[in-house]
Amino acid sequence: MNQLNLPAFSPSLKKENGKVYIFDIIRKKYVVLTPEEWVRQHFVNYLIQEYRYPKSLFRIEGSLLYNKLQKRSDILIYDRQGKPWMLIECKSPSIKLSRNAFNQVAIYNMTVGAEYMAVTNGMIHYCYAAIKKGGEVKFLDEFPTFL
Repeated sequence: MNQLNLPAFSPSLKKENGKVYIFDIIRKKYVVLTPEEWVRQHFVNYLIQEYRYPKSLFRIEGSLLYNKLQKRSDILIYDRQGKPWMLIECKSPSIKLSRNAFNQVAIYNMTVGAEYMAVTNGMIHYCYAAIKKGGEVKFLDEFPTFL
């Protein structure tokens, strides 16, 4: 898999029936290793190790309903009161982060209502405060401290 612009870590990998799997520490199971999953696992590890976000408050690929359509959020982190705190969209490293990725996370956040949103392809990472009605996007210099 590609080298990412994230701290290296040693994920648990296994090969079965010609497919490679990576162990997801949040879901506590092996999942098929795709380029997007590679980014997601590295990013989860980064937020837990570097920012001390509590592992127990992460939800990976949780379902949500938008316009009567079933969707999946990549990473959702809750605050200590159980409210959505940060919604993160992960893309493959080969995908350029475009307006589409930002729109996707913003649309999902209309349902979720997280305080922060982030987009990453493993090479570039953006985090910003959720937009209040009529407000401007406020990009953050770094990820917020978890309280």
